[in-house]
Amino acid sequence: MIRTKYKLSLLALIVTFLLTACLGPNQKPQLQKKKYNSEPNISLFISETGETKKIKLEEYLKGVVAAEMDPTWPKEALKAQAILARTFTLKKIEQGGVKVRGTDASTDVEEFQAYDPSRINDQVTQAVNETRGIVVTYQGDFINGWFFADGGGLTSASAAEGLAYFKEETPYIQSVKDPGSAIAPQENKAWTASFPLSQVQRAVKQATGQDVGNISSATIVEKGPSGRVTKIKLGEVVVSGPALRLALGSEQMRSTLLTGLSIQNGQLVVTGKGYGHGVGMSQWGARALAEQGKTAEEIIQYFFKGVKIEKIWK
Repeated sequence: MIRTKYKLSLLALIVTFLLTACLGPNQKPQLQKKKYNSEPNISLFISETGETKKIKLEEYLKGVVAAEMDPTWPKEALKAQAILARTFTLKKIEQGGVKVRGTDASTDVEEFQAYDPSRINDQVTQAVNETRGIVVTYQGDFINGWFFADGGGLTSASAAEGLAYFKEETPYIQSVKDPGSAIAPQENKAWTASFPLSQVQRAVKQATGQDVGNISSATIVEKGPSGRVTKIKLGEVVVSGPALRLALGSEQMRSTLLTGLSIQNGQLVVTGKGYGHGVGMSQWGARALAEQGKTAEEIIQYFFKGVKIEKIWK
């Protein structure tokens, strides 16, 4: 997600499914999609003040879109962001919202989506208004409306590859060329991050529960179809690539599309390209497609396979 400095918070995008019944080995969790006849009011936890307020969903989305994407970008890109943000919000509400707060949504980016009403401009307002009530579904259910900044040329082939997400099948996720990589900032095209080994030890413990001990080697063990690293061996411990990125800091380890990994002078040195987990819609790609004349619907259908875009309230 892109904020003032195009920063992405992985935690804002990962959706956790909570099951209310025991499932057999061949069963899948089933979500009962609500039927919306009109725009709902939602409860929103304001992390900055600790208060909870009621707000119309469409009004809330204006603050989300303004925070998640540069408000000056082409309107069709902002509209695509609005549709995905609306879908994300409704799916999360169906799953119970932000249980720790007892609300439907939260302004804490680690609990929900980014939210900054101070960045709302006329273009953001138009983008939300022109997509009012429009969501993305797959076989009747809201999709996981994942998005990220820059795919480094290619989006992830699956939620498992980019997010280590295995809670449900997501056949609408596909690997496509990311046209946004050509116009993304240079810092996304090639980046280097260094982490003290003490920090890496803590990150491995957080990600795996194991004490890695002295780390004398770092090896890429496995990559997915799009080239993203899915498993890394640090010392004698194998850790998920997405989990390590999250534990080290998703703004420092900008992606798992790695070009290098080594131990140098007491630090883990990581090089790569792109910014974000790579699953779903590339925001720079959305901008590039919008500049090519594509509509918001065409942008979403480019990044998500076999989905339906539908209006569920007027």
